[in-house]
Amino acid sequence: MFLRSVWLVLRKDLTVEVRSMEIALTTVFFAVSAVMVFAFALVREGQAPEDGAAGILWIAIAFAGTLALGRTFERERQSETLRALLLAPAPRPAIYVGKLLGILALLSAAEAMLVPLVAFLFQAPFLAHPVWLAAILVSGTAGFAAVGTLFAAMLVRVRSRDVLLPVLLYPITVPVIIAGVRATAALLQPEVDFAIVRFWMALLIAFDVVFVTLALWTFEPLMTD
Repeated sequence: MFLRSVWLVLRKDLTVEVRSMEIALTTVFFAVSAVMVFAFALVREGQAPEDGAAGILWIAIAFAGTLALGRTFERERQSETLRALLLAPAPRPAIYVGKLLGILALLSAAEAMLVPLVAFLFQAPFLAHPVWLAAILVSGTAGFAAVGTLFAAMLVRVRSRDVLLPVLLYPITVPVIIAGVRATAALLQPEVDFAIVRFWMALLIAFDVVFVTLALWTFEPLMTD
């Protein structure tokens, strides 16, 4: 029942998004615009600042994720879909996991476009270790989205939700973003110290476990209230 509910929520979100492409196009356009602004501001005579690519990539992911979270739950509020989901005979944590996986799929698609763009504009060897980079991005994005999904669902009925979401989200997810930046920057060094990369990866995974566990534990009482 749990896995089936997760799949149904995820399939619903993906089906709606594939038909409209509203959130995906908005998120990608916003993220690409942010990267372009940073590139024109920081790149001088073809030289990018050292370790700048890692920071710019994660800033774009954070901004795009915030936009995607807000727009996803705004659509749910307008059509009363979230209320219908909460009234359905499905476990509340399954609804949370389904929404979380939908956000992760959307951000993964955005990251697939951001990584080559940042690599090109900032001359960063992102693709030198693609498996490690993918693991870092997945771990960092999961921690960010785990908290963001909980807060976006919690604020869906609040009138000032667009202002409150980043105010609540960023202070808690700053450690995740910092760990993601440091792991990515370590991966971009000419001589990669994989011990440092593994350390930051372990920290990201620890954040993921804590955030997902707390979100699953608190989602039902928060949405009931």
